[in-house]
Amino acid sequence: MLIGYARVSKEKDQDTALQLRALKEAGAERVFTEHASGGRWDRPELHRMLDQLRPGDILVVWKLDRLSRSLKDLLHLMELIKGKGAGFRSLTEAIDTTTPAGRMMMQLVGAFAEFERAMIRERTKAGLDQARQEGRIGGRRPKLTPQQREEIREAVTSGRKTAAQCARLFKIHPSTVTRLLQAPAARAVPRLKDE
Repeated sequence: MLIGYARVSKEKDQDTALQLRALKEAGAERVFTEHASGGRWDRPELHRMLDQLRPGDILVVWKLDRLSRSLKDLLHLMELIKGKGAGFRSLTEAIDTTTPAGRMMMQLVGAFAEFERAMIRERTKAGLDQARQEGRIGGRRPKLTPQQREEIREAVTSGRKTAAQCARLFKIHPSTVTRLLQAPAARAVPRLKDE
């Protein structure tokens, strides 16, 4: 039996329609669909699909990186599939692990998928480092100005208002007020954020 597996990283911005169509055309009788990063191991549909594999089954994916973006995980998955007596087929790369050439090709393509992921990670880190050097800091903007922080600190410590009242007044989460009060006044956290 041909069992398909389709995966996209983001549920909102991506869909599996193209993969599902290709898997159905390839003859997949059952398809498992996942919305999770290929770098993660804790993917429920992946594990459900692996549990369903029986001797003689063939796992079919549209592209190798849909199964995993890590060569280590990919090789581990291939061992699990082989251990169940099943085969593996990638439609885009024309990889079929029931042949020696297909097994070798799968390892080469897997290495390139891992390389691509590492390059993306490296470019992202370089961009963040460059932004920091230019004085730009990522994350949300602080909800409170330094004057507002001081006003909250003074109001709560003097007893004029409670922390909950200040949170409602400034439209921030109560834990933000708690963190503000716990921070020493000399080093009032400049990037305090609402949760």
